[in-house]
Amino acid sequence: MKGLFKSKPRTPADVVRQTRDLLIYVDLQGSSRDAKREEKMIELSKNIRELKSILYGNSESEPVAEACAQLTQEFFRDNTLRLLIICLPKLNLETRKDATQVVANLQRQLVHSRLIASDYLEANKDLLDLLVSGYENMDIALHYGAMLRECIRHQSIARYVLESENMRKFFDYIELPNFDIASDASATFKELLTRHKSTVAEFLSKNYDWFFAEFNSRLLASSNYITKRQAIKLLGDMLLDRTNSAVMIRYVSSKDNLMMLMDLLRDKSKNIQIEAFHVFKLFAANRNKPPEIVTIFVANRNKLLRFLADFKTDKEDEQFEADKEQVMKEISAL
Repeated sequence: MKGLFKSKPRTPADVVRQTRDLLIYVDLQGSSRDAKREEKMIELSKNIRELKSILYGNSESEPVAEACAQLTQEFFRDNTLRLLIICLPKLNLETRKDATQVVANLQRQLVHSRLIASDYLEANKDLLDLLVSGYENMDIALHYGAMLRECIRHQSIARYVLESENMRKFFDYIELPNFDIASDASATFKELLTRHKSTVAEFLSKNYDWFFAEFNSRLLASSNYITKRQAIKLLGDMLLDRTNSAVMIRYVSSKDNLMMLMDLLRDKSKNIQIEAFHVFKLFAANRNKPPEIVTIFVANRNKLLRFLADFKTDKEDEQFEADKEQVMKEISAL
């Protein structure tokens, strides 16, 4: 007789619905610590682990496309993502990790050839403000940061973050004293400024003045070696990207920028010197140098040529040597 009353297995949509009910319960309960709440928290952890298992598969089976689609549809039908983000600080560390992986995977799930996560975020952009401000909370910063990087895979979502006031906050977050959080913020900042080429070019053109004023004075002039090195590398990546050619011309036409790059060429770190050279060479290669740029090159010609003649990388690098030769030729000819 027992076999007749077996409970039927839960569908992926059932798991999402039960997870949502548990998240609502946890959200309404505040931080009380009674036995019932503890029981619900254990159940919630199990459900989130099961969602992860459906999306990623496990040691015994690969993920099933139909199950993933069903789960994704149900997840974005109601506010499960919002609830999960809001309740994340109340979950234990392992469950936070599982929840972060679930959110990451859902950004890539296609349902009827559509990324429905993108549609949901489009309609709930305040969630991105919440994720960005997560860098101010040590307990959840890395989880929110990882979720944010997955959300900005969608071009429209990256555009929202770039154009919002959140972008200015990254200059504070990159300088946070906690190394792990500062590094994570730096990784998100880089992703925002390199992933979606046309959106980035538009952002840099529109926000050139304040953005590069902050970038130069806070990141390139930072006393922190890692911040400075990552910033000069990112600057090179941005300026050498063809889609940013108009921004690059503007940047290399500024005498203040040239003076700063010449300072970075003298940095005590060889790595920073080499990254600085990759930007410095753009000033030399500019066919339409403004008179003030030419004046600086001419006034420092002998020093620059002597410096470059002795400037070597640790490993043999033919491209570097060719670039250096070209720069020296340009400076000599002025």
